Amino acid sequence: MEGKYTRLKRKMLLLVVLGTIVAGGVGLFVLEVVIDGALQDPFARFFLWAATSLFGQTTEQAQMLYQHYIRNNKQEILTLCTIVLMLIAFYLAMGRFTRWLDQISAATQRMVEDPAEPVALPRELAPIQADLNAIQRQLEAKAVAARENEQRKGDLVAFLAHDLKTPLTSVVGYLTLLRDGPDLDEEQRAKFTGIALDKALRLEELLGEFFDITRMDLDSGEEERHPIQLSMLLEQLSDEFYPIFAEKQLRCSVEIQHHLVVLGDPDKLARVFDNVLRNAVNYSVPGGQVDIRAKSVGRQAEITIRNEGLEIPEGELANIFQKFYRLDAARSTRTGGAGLGLAIAKEIVESHGGSIRCESNGRFTSFIITLPLHKQARHTARRGRAGAGST
Repeated sequence: MEGKYTRLKRKMLLLVVLGTIVAGGVGLFVLEVVIDGALQDPFARFFLWAATSLFGQTTEQAQMLYQHYIRNNKQEILTLCTIVLMLIAFYLAMGRFTRWLDQISAATQRMVEDPAEPVALPRELAPIQADLNAIQRQLEAKAVAARENEQRKGDLVAFLAHDLKTPLTSVVGYLTLLRDGPDLDEEQRAKFTGIALDKALRLEELLGEFFDITRMDLDSGEEERHPIQLSMLLEQLSDEFYPIFAEKQLRCSVEIQHHLVVLGDPDKLARVFDNVLRNAVNYSVPGGQVDIRAKSVGRQAEITIRNEGLEIPEGELANIFQKFYRLDAARSTRTGGAGLGLAIAKEIVESHGGSIRCESNGRFTSFIITLPLHKQARHTARRGRAGAGST
């Protein structure tokens, strides 16, 4: 960074040196040529003429003034001329510097008015030109991201309108049937009431996901975190999901390493694994396999949740963590929510310093989550390895 403005500093130094040389040369010219040299007599006659004609002095008085103020103060005159000339030279150099500032200001204004036009400055200002062009590229990237964000918001409106309309229409329709059908028997009433309740719960689920992601966007501050026994959390979740697995006739295999401790918010991390497990259930084929694996890999805890079912095309793997994204195959089905569950999981994991990715091989889809191990867990793991080695 220190050498970025070498050319500019050299140019400024050159202007100062040239100004000093010119000032000194002019001062010497005044002393050696005008006062003591070839122009001495013409200068003396001009001084005497000015003193007698313009100021009414006698010839003797004019000669005394010339001797007193000019001949006896040659060094002072030289110094005064040099200072004046150096001030003039400095003023001119500052004029060059202010022109550079004007050029930078104009380039900045053009950058704002026409972001597509690259900034062009003199060679001395090449580092500033490079910085402004870098800022311009960043602003353009942010503008593109903002446009994409706006587009996603528009998609949200369309998706929510589609996803909310269907269950809402069903709720209204079946409640209308219950109201207008006094001759319905108890079995039909129970059936219609159950369907209306199911659709109402569907609405609640969609709205809950929407408000969850909204709260996360607005509250980006870190929560107070403390060590969490990840092993216990995953085992507890797998037990809680047992009825859901049984309902869809899914087989669940659990293999979790003990003493996996991470630093984080337990509620939010539980939401991560809950969302990923629900996604695995929703996109599994009946009678399929769901695997939950957790182990330490270096300084990271690696959690893998794998399900057997709907294949995710390779071109869509990068999109499934985007907000409001859902696979086309799931849009017309009951599977999946508003497309926010995995986006919520990704934001939580990354806010904890971890990462989440998805892999699909045609039969199995795997979500791999990594989280930094708490230092206490790393020390425990090292002691365990050392003890195993000594036996």
